[in-house]
Parts: sequence; C-alpha cells; structure tokens
Amino acid sequence: MAGRQIIKFIQQMASPIVQEAGIELVDVEFLKEGGRWYLRIFIDKPGGISHEDCRFVSVKIDRLLEEKDPIPHSYILEVSSPGIERPLKRPDDFNRFVGRLVNITTYVPLDGRKKFNGRLKGMRMSNVVLDMEGLEMFIPIEQVASARLAGEL
Repeated sequence: MAGRQIIKFIQQMASPIVQEAGIELVDVEFLKEGGRWYLRIFIDKPGGISHEDCRFVSVKIDRLLEEKDPIPHSYILEVSSPGIERPLKRPDDFNRFVGRLVNITTYVPLDGRKKFNGRLKGMRMSNVVLDMEGLEMFIPIEQVASARLAGEL
C-alpha cells in the first residue's frame, strides 16, 4: 500500500474506534523521519485529551493494525493531541473554531500572497472567511494547502 492509501485505510479503521469513545479523529500522518517510519494519529475532544484517551485509542488501533497488517515494514505508532496549533482539515473545523486566530497557506497566491493570518469568521459557500484587521478575506477551500489554529487560548 502507498502512503496515501495507508493514511486513508487508517482513517477508515480508526474513525469508529474514536467515535465510540466520544473522541474526534483530527488527522493521520504516515511519514519517514530520521530513517524511521511513524504512524501518527491525532485525536481531540471537548475539554482536551488525556493520557488515558491516548492509551485507549493506541491499544485499540494497535490490535487492528496487528490483525489487518496494512504496513509491510516496521513503524512507530504515536497517538496524541493535535496540540494548541491543531490543523483545520474539514469544512466543519472552520465553523467550529470561529473567532480563533488562524494561519492559512494556499496552494497558489491570492492577492499576491500565499500566507494569511487572521481571525476565523467561518465558511461562506465554499470559502474560508478571515477577518484580517477589519478586512474580510475569502479563501476558496480548495486552495487551502494548510490551516492551523494560532497558538492562543
């Protein structure tokens, strides 16, 4: 299985596990760093993730990975919170975090730039709307390469 296929498979496999526990599957990464492969699963829930939540998800997913064996080589499984600068992946994320500061990078320049920082106003039609010091910026969702909450609480 190729990297993207592995990620998609893991997302499909992990979703029922985390949903049953009242946890959100935020993201899955499968990448090589320093000669080692890592399978990283990021989870979240209102009020934050505990070590027990991470352990619970890790044990459940590890059992399924042993059974299904989708990755033909060794890797390290990590389950954690996405942190204070969590990624925004789905359109619902952009509505959920209205009012928060975000950092967005686009695939192509919009108004001559690819990096945008502002207060999230949500989604309108298929655009992410940012308040950038009183100016509304509309960013087509299909042009968002990455979006993260800024490090504020």
